[in-house]
Amino acid sequence: MMGLAPKTARVIRDGNEQEIKLDAVMVGDILVVRPGEKMAVDGKVTEGLTSVDESMLTGESMPVEKKAGDAIIGGSINKNGTIQYRAEKVGKDTALAQIIKLVEDAQGSKAPIAKLADTISGYFVPIVIVLAVLAGLAWYFLGQESWIFALTITISVLVIACPCALGLATPTAIMVGTGKGAENGVLIKSGTALEVTHKIETIVFDKTGTITEGKPKVTDVLVRDGIDPDELLLLAASAEKGSEHPLGEAIVRDAEEKGLSLSKPSAFNALPGFGIAVTIDGKELLLGNEKLMLNHAIGLGSFAETSHSLAEQGKTPMYIAMDGQLAGIIAVADTVKASSAAAIKKLRSMGIEIAMITGDNKRTAQAIANQVGIDRVLSEVLPEDKAAEVKKLQKDGRKVAMVGDGVNDAPALAQADIGIAIGSGTDVAIESADIVLMKSDLMAVATAVELSKATIKNIKENLFWAFAYNVLGIPVAMGILHVFGGPLLNPMIAGAAMSFSSVSVVLNALRLKGFKPSVSKR
Repeated sequence: MMGLAPKTARVIRDGNEQEIKLDAVMVGDILVVRPGEKMAVDGKVTEGLTSVDESMLTGESMPVEKKAGDAIIGGSINKNGTIQYRAEKVGKDTALAQIIKLVEDAQGSKAPIAKLADTISGYFVPIVIVLAVLAGLAWYFLGQESWIFALTITISVLVIACPCALGLATPTAIMVGTGKGAENGVLIKSGTALEVTHKIETIVFDKTGTITEGKPKVTDVLVRDGIDPDELLLLAASAEKGSEHPLGEAIVRDAEEKGLSLSKPSAFNALPGFGIAVTIDGKELLLGNEKLMLNHAIGLGSFAETSHSLAEQGKTPMYIAMDGQLAGIIAVADTVKASSAAAIKKLRSMGIEIAMITGDNKRTAQAIANQVGIDRVLSEVLPEDKAAEVKKLQKDGRKVAMVGDGVNDAPALAQADIGIAIGSGTDVAIESADIVLMKSDLMAVATAVELSKATIKNIKENLFWAFAYNVLGIPVAMGILHVFGGPLLNPMIAGAAMSFSSVSVVLNALRLKGFKPSVSKR
């Protein structure tokens, strides 16, 4: 996580720019950041305009416009303008350092789960030893048998009651279960994670990059009469070619996928905070937000209502004006993954409550939630508050799982009873999680829950049969049948029977190799 911050910073001291080590930056220093560079510490812009990619900390893919007075987060990336900003928080006080502290605290608060087999064995072993000794003494003193007969009884009880099967019951099932998880793209880091997952009652999904693709795509190309949609897309993509803005990249990518041949602008002018002005093939184009159109006295007409409708659907409209007239709108959105709705439906059918958490505004968040069938939405949540939201759910006595992919999700992943990271996410999210999904398919979350339930059921079967076998075998070994004229258990037969119980437990655990997630049975 500390690798997100640069090793050095450029500051202005005594009127000159100096490059110094990060830990030498002091509160009040004026820092200079050029396009493509990372912000060193937290602060506020004093001079310049730019857009900043805060996705590594906030999880949101859209860059944020920054002007004088706006806050800067250390570790974020300056996209397209040179700015100066005053350092306000350095060292352990930065937002990045606070997130690291939250991860450490959440990880340290986890308690190990005691294994049922250990508890049973803790009582079972001393009881068996006492029974074996008492049985031997009873046959010797009360039964008037020889000391060899009494010793045989004692040995038979100890051998047949050896808790090997109890010891094998849990690790064999967990070993097979974790192996099956890997086969199905679910990397389970520990037996504890596999055990706890079946108890999950609430799953909290991060939005960007988890429920959605995390990469904006063109969703709508709306044009006025007389204009071809592909022509408008071609002009917009030609204007945005080389852009580092996610909206521009999405438009260029869509045009290239459609095989459109881009033109080279003859004039280009960036308008920070509004958009761009470009001349292509003699056509004067304006591409940007609603404010850009209003500043150039370009009426929106019927497109005004359309743009509001697009925003309600969680889409970002980009206006394109040609030769002083609005030509159309290209809408870009972070689209929902193909598997998200089906995965959430599956989890709800398993009786699990689903919630979504995001830093996005309520309107966009609700639009995404409606698409995938989520009722509970936690929107406008700051990165450092995600873990607190998970903790609130835990205070209600619920077992909570968190699914995320970004640095901002790491504290919540660590705080949750089970943290599930998307394999395509950041290293710190993967490190903080208990389970890692090798692919971005959310169906794997349902697979993890099903696998946990199947494994725990198998463990309970193993423990039952191992314990039941010992309970039935001990009286025979103690000579209860011999009292009524029946046979006496030979220690060698007791040893063979004990071995068979261990083999039966292993064979039962191997049945898990036939596990198939229900989602793959369709």
